[in-house]
Amino acid sequence: MADYQKSYDQFLKGGNALQVYEAEQLIFSSNKEMLAPLLEYIEKFAHHHNKVVVFDKIMGNAAALLCVIANCGEVYSPLGSEVAIKTLTKYGIAYHITKVVPYIQKTTMTELCPMEKLSIGKEPEEFYQMVKLDKSKGKPQC
Repeated sequence: MADYQKSYDQFLKGGNALQVYEAEQLIFSSNKEMLAPLLEYIEKFAHHHNKVVVFDKIMGNAAALLCVIANCGEVYSPLGSEVAIKTLTKYGIAYHITKVVPYIQKTTMTELCPMEKLSIGKEPEEFYQMVKLDKSKGKPQC
């Protein structure tokens, strides 16, 4: 099994919001916010790769569901929600999350992030189709 700790440490210090590795090779990175990087990766690259490793700044349930669609085998994140951990576990995705919170909140409030709220109780493909269709409608973000 590959050791991604050095790459992950660099990711945490850098400006990217998402990085995707396959066999220790960086295959995608983005500094876009929220779910946009994962959605872009899925649309352009996921069908070419399997068992990728994802570094994401925040691993909420929405991101966890999208990691299933992205053919992810392992995730690293400094922050994740309990719901995301349940989803990752359910789909056999290994995870390394530094701080676990009950749920992902809006940036300055105690309310659930709209994407976290929307993702609860959804299956990966069902959620992906919802956010894929709603991207152009300016869905509320955290």
